[in-house]
Amino acid sequence: MKLFPRFILIVLFTTSLSFSQSTPETTLGAWYMIDGNHQISKRISLKTGLQLRTFEPLDNINLMFYYTGVNYHLKNKSMFTLAYCYLDIDKTFSSVGTSHLFENRFYEQYYIKSTALLPINHRIRLEQRIFNYQHSHNVKHRMRYRIGSKIILNKSLFISASNEFFFNFQDQIMDENRFQICLGFNISKSANIQLGYLNHEIHQMNLNRMLVSYCFKTNWMSDKKEK
Repeated sequence: MKLFPRFILIVLFTTSLSFSQSTPETTLGAWYMIDGNHQISKRISLKTGLQLRTFEPLDNINLMFYYTGVNYHLKNKSMFTLAYCYLDIDKTFSSVGTSHLFENRFYEQYYIKSTALLPINHRIRLEQRIFNYQHSHNVKHRMRYRIGSKIILNKSLFISASNEFFFNFQDQIMDENRFQICLGFNISKSANIQLGYLNHEIHQMNLNRMLVSYCFKTNWMSDKKEK
């Protein structure tokens, strides 16, 4: 059996074992993601995307995440990003915090690739988070650092892995960490599908999540060569 079909079977089998569980930590949840990058000039591109996070693979939605932003591409394979995100969060399945809230989030990000020995990428992000509870509002700030790698297996398959550290500017300094590993399949030169696993440590909980993502690129540049 080829590697990609075998990986799908493992994910589906693991998912089927999780339906009898009943808590965030003992259930294999899922993150479904669509991420788009739209080139409008040599230096500038737009990013758009959405995420759907569930406590169970096909049930118990706990988060809807929409985002859009502007990327400025530098010559050294690096990029600056300014973005806005809107989150609709339902915590009724969890015992942490209030049952429901909305979040408006702004962030500034720097991303760079390095290919000295291994294909390594680094991402540093500053976030301003505005929480809107039913009877109150709260603003928090944090920094995130992610280190990752993408290894090309052949023209169709690749492996991506990363670990991300979170640093709060208030409350507990470090209360969140994300490790993920995915197998990716290129369905065209500008689109791919990734299936994988995410370990999410947050608020003293250790969550196991299945990842399913669709990433694509579009090119809106004119045929004329830019000066």
